[in-house]
Amino acid sequence: MSENPAAGRLFRHPAGVAGLVITALFLLVSLAGPALVPDQPTETNFRAILKPPNWTHWFGTDELGRDVLSRVVHGARISLELVLAAVFVALLAGGGLGIWAGFRGGYVEMVTMRTIDVLLALPGFLIALVAITILGVGTVNLIIAVALYSVPTFARVGHAAALALRPVEFVQAAISQGASDTRVLTRHVLPNVVSPLLVQASLRMATALLLASSLSFLGLGVQPPLPEWGAMLANGRSYLSTSPHVVLFPGLAIMLVTLGFNLLGDGLRDVFDPRLRSSQS
Repeated sequence: MSENPAAGRLFRHPAGVAGLVITALFLLVSLAGPALVPDQPTETNFRAILKPPNWTHWFGTDELGRDVLSRVVHGARISLELVLAAVFVALLAGGGLGIWAGFRGGYVEMVTMRTIDVLLALPGFLIALVAITILGVGTVNLIIAVALYSVPTFARVGHAAALALRPVEFVQAAISQGASDTRVLTRHVLPNVVSPLLVQASLRMATALLLASSLSFLGLGVQPPLPEWGAMLANGRSYLSTSPHVVLFPGLAIMLVTLGFNLLGDGLRDVFDPRLRSSQS
């Protein structure tokens, strides 16, 4: 059985391996963790309020006596669902729009990409805040807001990749043989732009997690009593001086997962970018 060359290059990339390990642990905790922790994340115990880490509660308890470990573990699944949904929506909408504009060219490309330029000129956090203000607070609206934040970036990546492929011989040959735009895009263009879009998706996972946590911290995202990491930071900031464990563990979770996504994205970029491979060889 032949070795996958891309996988081999990734496993020889120290940062990529570290990011892969952290991301895999995050996925494992998100999928299997809630079934392993003994307490429910919303279960209160007013006789164990703000207890420090101990053998009964490894991460301590919060201001309502809820087990912080259980909340962090259940929050991992919530964060995973938010990030995957937001990045998937942004990838489809932004990547598809950029690919179509780069392939079509002309007036369609000019109008589309000038609109994307305007969105890129605006602070992304402001775009998300405006979206939340219009749509209202809630988990689904948070996903839409985070996705809108990433749409321009995916559109730029998709546009650049499609623009580079438009004059290539096999694309021009398919067009000259009368192939429809849909067939050319799905058979010849899309398979060759998947790699840069996936690399960008892995990098945007970290950004999406930070943005979702920030909005939840401000009370504009996931609402209590759901144990989202940003909301946990917001609830525990009043007890930072007396019970720092309440914010320490969700903060560490956000930091580690963000680091993992960034390292994995850097590794994938180095693996799939032929210019970087040639410079390193």
